[in-house]
Amino acid sequence: MRKVVFLDRDGVINFEPGNYTYEVEKFKIVEGLFEGLHTLRDVGFQFIVITNQGGISKGAYGHGDVANVHAYMLDQFRINGIDILDVYYCPHHSVNERCICRKPDSQMLEKAMARYNVDKQLSCFVGDNERDVMAAENAGIKGVFVKSNDKITNYLNQIF
Repeated sequence: MRKVVFLDRDGVINFEPGNYTYEVEKFKIVEGLFEGLHTLRDVGFQFIVITNQGGISKGAYGHGDVANVHAYMLDQFRINGIDILDVYYCPHHSVNERCICRKPDSQMLEKAMARYNVDKQLSCFVGDNERDVMAAENAGIKGVFVKSNDKITNYLNQIF
């Protein structure tokens, strides 16, 4: 079984400016991210990204914009020696529709855990919003709340 750190995207991986990040030019990696992920990788963790992208449902941007940003993000991870098992995103928004994948619901986490044979006891979800922690709890794993745009290295002791 795998031990996985699930990562929220906006505010954990990339700088969250307070509105939607859907353009590659505005996607800025949070300081200290790769240093922290190297530490986690070196003790056996693997990584999966879980992100709400409700701007799609609201018409602010499209699936293609998300695909472009994620391709860029994955390139940055590769360049920095970090493998990402997968990226899951929910395109829905509660303003327009109800779904079971949008955090705080846990469908994205549950699908990833089943597909990648994740050990719930050794895994966690790192997020900068209470809905991330709630999604983790709903999926039966530990949630680690971090301050938006803060260095993940400040929270390593909560992840181990």
